[in-house]
Amino acid sequence: MNNERLNHTETVVWTGIVTDFALALCKGIVGYLSGSKALIGDAMHSAANAVTLLVNRMPSTGIFGYKSSIRSKRDAPETAEPVISILFAVLFIMGGIQIAISAIQHMASGNLQPPTKGAIIAVLVSLAVNEAVFQYQYRQIKRNNDPRHAMLSADHRFALYSSLTVLVGVSLSMGGFYFEWAPLVYMDSIAALIVSCLVVRKGYILIVHSVYGTLLEEKRHEHEAEFMDTIQRVHGVITVTELKVQEYGQFRHVNIEVKITVNPRTSVLEAQEIAERIRKLLTHRFIQVTDAKVAVVPYEPGYPYKSNYDLMDNDMPTLTQ
Repeated sequence: MNNERLNHTETVVWTGIVTDFALALCKGIVGYLSGSKALIGDAMHSAANAVTLLVNRMPSTGIFGYKSSIRSKRDAPETAEPVISILFAVLFIMGGIQIAISAIQHMASGNLQPPTKGAIIAVLVSLAVNEAVFQYQYRQIKRNNDPRHAMLSADHRFALYSSLTVLVGVSLSMGGFYFEWAPLVYMDSIAALIVSCLVVRKGYILIVHSVYGTLLEEKRHEHEAEFMDTIQRVHGVITVTELKVQEYGQFRHVNIEVKITVNPRTSVLEAQEIAERIRKLLTHRFIQVTDAKVAVVPYEPGYPYKSNYDLMDNDMPTLTQ
């Protein structure tokens, strides 16, 4: 049941990613053809929203959505996700600054032309599609008690601000040209300046979450006791010697590293089955857990205690004669 809910949530998230990328591409093309710098900035803001959703799910699943199995210590380091996030964030910040510079140069040139009607049509279609997809995402994710609904609401709110700014700027610019009121023709470039600030803000937030999230890897998680109880209930586990809960990203995903001890007589195959059972329990029972790495070691009680295994191999009497 939890597995089906997780898969459904991933489908909902992918719907938003694909929609944002498609809207970014369409708005970018129409903005370039219509001469609207504000619409180009809005396209970059939509792309930033899509990238934010994408990079925050990369540790748990591959780029095509298939969940990875238990990873060994030789696999790629976990710093890949913050590095990719920072790379995209820098690109968005540079893009936002470039849009602002282009808008200022356009206003300084004095030879201003309003965008064509295609810009208004593109913005209106974008607002309608974005609102429809958001309503679908929000209802489905909130129904599954996923914490991402708060983040989706914040992203949608600023995406709405961006698109409405473009709509007002393009409309006033076209109206000023039609009524021959020169100051209003500048409104598309002014809207581009405002949207560029939103793009830079998005890149900055992406950097902050990527860097700051890695500094909080080993804090005590609120559900740590539940994770521990779930692990200890697995047949074959003697003790849990180490449990690390790593929370990352804007959606508070969780990675778990756990070390358990088992009977020294347990075979390697049986130990692997116990580890896989623990991983499946954690990822299926807790929707926020995206991956779990389980290390299995033999149980060693040590001096002055002896295990049953030691007693069976020892021929010396344990009682004084």
